[in-house]
Amino acid sequence: MSNNMQIRRRDIVLGLGAAGLSSIGAPAIAQQRTKIRVGYVDTLAVTGQLWTGVHRGHWEKERIEFDPVKFNTGLELFNAMIGGSLDMLSTGAVISNFPARGQGKAFLINNIEFATAQLWIREDQGVKTWADLKGKKIATTLGTTAHVFLDAALRANGLDPAKDVELINQGMPVAVTSFISGAVPAVALWVPFNMQVRQRVPSAKMLVDASAYFPKSAIVGGWATRADYFEKNRAVVAQVVRGWAAANDDLIKNSASILPIIQAKNYEQVPLAELQEQFKASKYHTAAEWQKLYQDGTAVGWLQQVTDFYARFGGIQNPVPAKTYFDTSLLLNNVKT
Repeated sequence: MSNNMQIRRRDIVLGLGAAGLSSIGAPAIAQQRTKIRVGYVDTLAVTGQLWTGVHRGHWEKERIEFDPVKFNTGLELFNAMIGGSLDMLSTGAVISNFPARGQGKAFLINNIEFATAQLWIREDQGVKTWADLKGKKIATTLGTTAHVFLDAALRANGLDPAKDVELINQGMPVAVTSFISGAVPAVALWVPFNMQVRQRVPSAKMLVDASAYFPKSAIVGGWATRADYFEKNRAVVAQVVRGWAAANDDLIKNSASILPIIQAKNYEQVPLAELQEQFKASKYHTAAEWQKLYQDGTAVGWLQQVTDFYARFGGIQNPVPAKTYFDTSLLLNNVKT
């Protein structure tokens, strides 16, 4: 993904007509919807519930109308939200970064990015094992899910990310192009960029994916909003949580029928089989299961361990702990299971 923000507004108005409902003749109050400017990173791990809610009418039921904006990375998303151009967002690991800096309030976890982050190597450039990576260049996008995963993978295999390898910070499309062209012998990426690697460099090898470090280095993604928006619009955020819970459970239960719809309407460039592979690369939980993970501290612990990475890598002074920046009460108090 390029470092320059590239935004594409969808022509679709999320939720309107999604359930095939007509507002003609309906009471005025029933037609009122809350409009929310939401940003997202265009990968299924981030957008699965979003698009399910659109196509299955879950946002419509909660009278939510999203104005969706696509971004290349979670870093760009948060910068836009902090700047005031977004009300809320859905993203990957960066959900553990900016809120820890006091910028934004997290309130939902979408899933665990179980195997979405991957490290690919080129054996034709002499890299076949972890030992071969020492002194080599690895392209990735610093500060993203791929970087969090790469840091854990290198450390787990006896390599110091700061001393033993040279990290090349590039937007993900550029990083993948560098790998394909042979400019670097390794790349840490997230799906669906692995498809380009498979197609263009058939001899490339995936050395490891994030599942190897679960749950010790679990990476979760989710939703956050501006702190001021959160405080002024808790009832609206609760509506989003209820719509999300319905969409989430629907996606889990009916993925076989929902994924073809999402593929046709939102990911035309991605073959259905590959989108299904992306779905399997993340670990989903029902709303009831998430409630238990919120209550017993597991979810907060997953957020905190990624926050600890950002605090170390980004030099965050006195980071806000996950138990403070992540509000579990909305899912616990507003969703009946």
